[in-house]
Amino acid sequence: MLFSINDNFFKKTLLKIVLLTLFFITLNSRCFSQSVTQNYIEEHKDFSVDLMNKYHLPASIILGVAIHESGSGTSKIARYLNNHFGIKGYNNSTQIRSAYKGFEVAEDSYLNFIDILQSRSKFKILFNKYSDYDYRSWAYGIQRGGYAASRTWASQVIAIIKKYKLYELDNRPIDYVEPVEAVKVNIYYKVKPGDTLGKIALKYHTTVKNLMKRNNLKSPILQIGQKLRIK
Repeated sequence: MLFSINDNFFKKTLLKIVLLTLFFITLNSRCFSQSVTQNYIEEHKDFSVDLMNKYHLPASIILGVAIHESGSGTSKIARYLNNHFGIKGYNNSTQIRSAYKGFEVAEDSYLNFIDILQSRSKFKILFNKYSDYDYRSWAYGIQRGGYAASRTWASQVIAIIKKYKLYELDNRPIDYVEPVEAVKVNIYYKVKPGDTLGKIALKYHTTVKNLMKRNNLKSPILQIGQKLRIK
């Protein structure tokens, strides 16, 4: 019996050690990732600001896209091809086989990114449409233009910009205030005796069709105590 107790104690202690080790590995990994990104920003922010001042698109977009597409300069195409924007094309590298374009230096890939935006009709309209600090509109505009296949590409770039406060590099008006995005709140209703979908729809200024669709209802028949999502 004494052996069993000690054995259980040993197992619990070992489990705690493993969990603590995993925690610190994860923590160190996150700190390392943030440190790499901060170093990347310091290295490329001045050039990004110069490009913003010359071509009039947000420096935050330039850096945000570069960070996203190159993994803060750690991706293979960034390390071997100096390609920081995921641009496809010819390369003569003997170090990796890749369908991505090769550049002599990283700054050349930054310039090529600007050239793509300026030369393709789906992107060049953005220069007349958006200011050089409206990074949200730029991100969604570039996504709509087909820069990336992912539907979440723009939101991922925006998240990077916000996380590292890259918008502070942009040419924002002195009185400009960074907008606070509204938090979406779902509203639910608990069905009471005598309730019908028609009554509930009328109360919340919606339709029976919308309520059925939002709640995946196949029948308008309700159960007392049933929860309905209104918004």
